[in-house]
Amino acid sequence: MPFLFDTISPAVVAEATHAAFSRMFPGRSPEIVTRVFADVEAMFTGKYLDYQPIDTPYHDLDHTLQVTMCFVRMLAGRDRAGIEPKIAPRQFELGVAAALLHDTGYLKLRSDQGGTGAKYTFTHVLRSCAVASSYLPTVGVALEELDGVLGAIRCTNATTNIRRLHFQHPIEGLVGCAVATADFLGQMSPSNYLDELPLLFAEFEESDNFAGVPPQQRLYRSVDELIAKTPHFWRTSVLPKLDNELLGLYRFLAEPYPDGPNPYIDAINRNIELIVAEAQRRQANKSSNLPLAN
Repeated sequence: MPFLFDTISPAVVAEATHAAFSRMFPGRSPEIVTRVFADVEAMFTGKYLDYQPIDTPYHDLDHTLQVTMCFVRMLAGRDRAGIEPKIAPRQFELGVAAALLHDTGYLKLRSDQGGTGAKYTFTHVLRSCAVASSYLPTVGVALEELDGVLGAIRCTNATTNIRRLHFQHPIEGLVGCAVATADFLGQMSPSNYLDELPLLFAEFEESDNFAGVPPQQRLYRSVDELIAKTPHFWRTSVLPKLDNELLGLYRFLAEPYPDGPNPYIDAINRNIELIVAEAQRRQANKSSNLPLAN
């Protein structure tokens, strides 16, 4: 499987997913993966039922594919490491479905003409669960299986205490942690992450405006503030969450496991260095443009 961070096509990610499935479960054929890839691509491109093409500037189809690729690589790494309990073929497929559907809550119906899907930032996880609940039974996902998929999608809510979520089986909780881990790493590892931060801020701003959040209560009040706070967010919020609440599953991305370099973490660290330098540059520009004191 080629290592990819950046913009990738649904066909490439689907092919990599099928290859991983074949190695993990020799002699088995996936039951729903091909269909879910095709349908999610159709959802994001405005070719499924009454959905418009995705119009959020940051949480687009590329992001979903990056998350899905990271999730697949993580579970493949865990399988190669021989960790018990093993993930069953069906659990792998349901996890892939959760990764592919986790941001469908940003989609808008054709009748929804106001703003972009970014206005649903605060509710997009709930809306993604609604999409998954109505869609997955049409591809043969049973109601008892659906609960685990919805739990995995809820794990991607950055404010959710995952340990308080109820899963019928421990392996479902592990899959949910893997989806949430992939959500963080998939978005922060691409080489254009710094360039994407203004797009992410635009989503935050639209969401805050839509929800009527007062300026003084907003998490980020400017692009400069988002850029300046991102390194601290990674070091003090994301990394501890990855290590503790999300079970340290990112370690299965090491090549080789357990002591080899981790391409995702290495890429994020490079991005953080670039972001620190950019924050310093912006601060220096601000300082140099200060009016002279009388």
